[in-house]
Amino acid sequence: MTNPLVRNPADPFEWSRILVSGPEAEPFLQGQLSQDLREVGPDGVWSLLLHPNSDVLTSCLVKRDGEAFTLLVPRAVSGAAHARLKRFHLRVNCTIDVAEAEHGPFDTVGEQVRSGSPGPDEFAPGLAPQSFGAAFVASTVSFTKGCFTGQELVGRLDARGSSVPWRFVRCKGPSIEAIEDVLRAKGPDGPRGVTTAVNSGDTVVALGFVHRSALGAESSFTEGDVSVEAIG
Repeated sequence: MTNPLVRNPADPFEWSRILVSGPEAEPFLQGQLSQDLREVGPDGVWSLLLHPNSDVLTSCLVKRDGEAFTLLVPRAVSGAAHARLKRFHLRVNCTIDVAEAEHGPFDTVGEQVRSGSPGPDEFAPGLAPQSFGAAFVASTVSFTKGCFTGQELVGRLDARGSSVPWRFVRCKGPSIEAIEDVLRAKGPDGPRGVTTAVNSGDTVVALGFVHRSALGAESSFTEGDVSVEAIG
């Protein structure tokens, strides 16, 4: 029987656009997104939209056109992202609208898994940015831009070099069951296990989380026929 968690790599990964426009769009988003938007180039910049408690709601690719900013977000979380922005949209001279996007940085689940990019299923457990690795934080968070919603824990973890309990990983194995057994072998109850998986020939390639005790001081390990590598 086919495990429903294992997707076809050609399955679409759909995107939406959140358009924030108006004279106060920049200062509003500066207070809501983790990245510094003052010098957004034509290729855009990756940022995070955080919950007030510092957990990641979603990542987003931000582009600018004059007073307007486009936030490209996974369609599955566009409603939650729009609601989160509207929550803090008080007496601000800008508008927030949502529309479907035809394309994104990757357009299939297979591309997402191969690139090691977290998506809605990876952000669903509600984890701090540091759970997704140092490279992820470096590419999405500015620690010099000033205050933004959700900054407190993110800044504290960075300043203290604290180790988060859960780490985002990419795995390969003969089956999703074998991968699940390895990811769940160590650590307390929590978001360990597979979040997104695709078939790749006779191999399953998956994204998921493992407790830090499984990785130890290493960034990767192999258990039987399953390889696990921390991303970022």
